[in-house]
Amino acid sequence: MQAVARVFTRVAERYLPDAFIFLFFITILVFVFGMLQGSGPVEVVGYWGEGFFDLLEFTMQVTLFVVLGFALANTPPVSRALKAFARLPRNEVQVIVATVLIMMVCSWISYGFGLVAGAIVAREMGVVHRGRVHYPLIVAASYSGFIVWHAGYSGSVPLLIATEDHFLAGEIGVIPVTQTLFSSTTLIILAALVIIVPLALVLMRPRDPSERVDIPESVVAEAEGHREEEEGQEEQEDGRSLEGPDSSENPENSAAGRPPISVRLERMRFVPLILGLLGLCYIAVYVFDGGTLELNIAIFSFLVLGLLLVPDTRHYLDSLSNGARTAYGIILQYPFYAGILGIMSGTGLITTIADFFTSFSAAGTLPFWAFISGGIVNLFVPSGGGQWAVQGPVMMQAAGGLGADSAKTAMGLAWGDAWTNLVQPFWTLPLLAIAGLTIRDIMGYTALILIVSGVVIGGGLLIL
Repeated sequence: MQAVARVFTRVAERYLPDAFIFLFFITILVFVFGMLQGSGPVEVVGYWGEGFFDLLEFTMQVTLFVVLGFALANTPPVSRALKAFARLPRNEVQVIVATVLIMMVCSWISYGFGLVAGAIVAREMGVVHRGRVHYPLIVAASYSGFIVWHAGYSGSVPLLIATEDHFLAGEIGVIPVTQTLFSSTTLIILAALVIIVPLALVLMRPRDPSERVDIPESVVAEAEGHREEEEGQEEQEDGRSLEGPDSSENPENSAAGRPPISVRLERMRFVPLILGLLGLCYIAVYVFDGGTLELNIAIFSFLVLGLLLVPDTRHYLDSLSNGARTAYGIILQYPFYAGILGIMSGTGLITTIADFFTSFSAAGTLPFWAFISGGIVNLFVPSGGGQWAVQGPVMMQAAGGLGADSAKTAMGLAWGDAWTNLVQPFWTLPLLAIAGLTIRDIMGYTALILIVSGVVIGGGLLIL
């Protein structure tokens, strides 16, 4: 385990630049291969520029998923529930199992929500069980649970292909989530991961108490500061009415020093509450009319939940602002992925790559090779939606040529994207920022989970 940790740490520290640098090299590589297809450089640049803005709607959808999931995890009821959960385990084994399972549940709901919720739980586990757990392993356990996100409620690929008029609708039509997220193959793989991943993490724990690494004191102090701040907000909410506190008890609210109406409106509960209730009514009507789960309604449901659970408008706006900072990579990189797709489509490179997969695949093995290729590509394109924009047309064309199951092939690629996130630092950033560790602290553990989960997922796609 230590040898694997050293290898991946060395690679991460010395050779792993920001995802945008990866994107630069991929763009150049695709540009060169595009010219090898017979197109001139000016023509290839034209394909790149014409495709650059083809995925703006999808970019906004994925951005909202991350931002609204972040905001939901930071609403007081959800935050308090996550912290209370950390007090339930009684020993290190229970802490590890509980941490990975709560991350799996939260990530299945939404990857944006899961990254934040899982980080909060891991941090609270470290605080509550100080001196009794190996904190890097607890944080690694939390991130390991992230592997299930693309088979869940926020899975970019299955939700996108279940949405009317998605960009591949002409090739594969609309594929409902019953054939992807809720297929027997996906559910069996999920069940296996729920059992095997926690077990593997438990077996990694140090047996010698002297080898345990405790949570950093700075993280403990920060967590305690957040707790005191939330308690202060609760006291303010308990004493607050729509008219505000009694001016005689609070000189700041006297006639001379009373906050302006704009500030008081931001602190009132009824604004987000009414908007959330309106959204809830729409969802009820949508479901009653036979509406199905797809990308837009999933995004809308997170917005509604956040509005219903937030104490006031200002709190929600601050959470959205913090969440938007975590989505900067998506906002910047997705248009470049669209440009890459433009080159691949315009030059015929998609057809060439599809023919390559067809040459050694069969209808029954293509989902497995989609999983392997998806895992490799994810190391360079660490975004499920962006990867689907580039690789989805390739695999769907290969599936059509072989007569393979398009839904299962799409899920194979989705599993591959989630799989190698375990050794891709891009999505660890928000979790590690909250947990107070670095990638080198958890890489050895997540690398071993990569191996274990790869056998489970790959075997499931071949056998089931």
